[in-house]
Amino acid sequence: MTEYNTRDLVDLIIKPIVTEKGSLLLEQNKYVFEVVKKATKPEIKAAIQSLFDVKVVKVNTLIPPRKKRRVGKFVGYKPQHKRAIVTLAAEDQIDLFPEV
Repeated sequence: MTEYNTRDLVDLIIKPIVTEKGSLLLEQNKYVFEVVKKATKPEIKAAIQSLFDVKVVKVNTLIPPRKKRRVGKFVGYKPQHKRAIVTLAAEDQIDLFPEV
């Protein structure tokens, strides 16, 4: 497996996605993240393990279909992002909402 630079790994993960479906997946110890479109599954796995110090069991990726957007008479598309659903080991968890 290729050795990755830590700075490059930090740049792969854009943000966690907190939706209704994402919060239902939390019960199965799965977390949803928005990632760079060119990121591969091994890169995403290495990034999550190094950022959050957890053991990643599985990574699923998907790119949702484009959606049209209209502003006045101009028609365009919303920006597209890649999503990664990361399954963690049973004993690990990520605290998305740390207490202040």
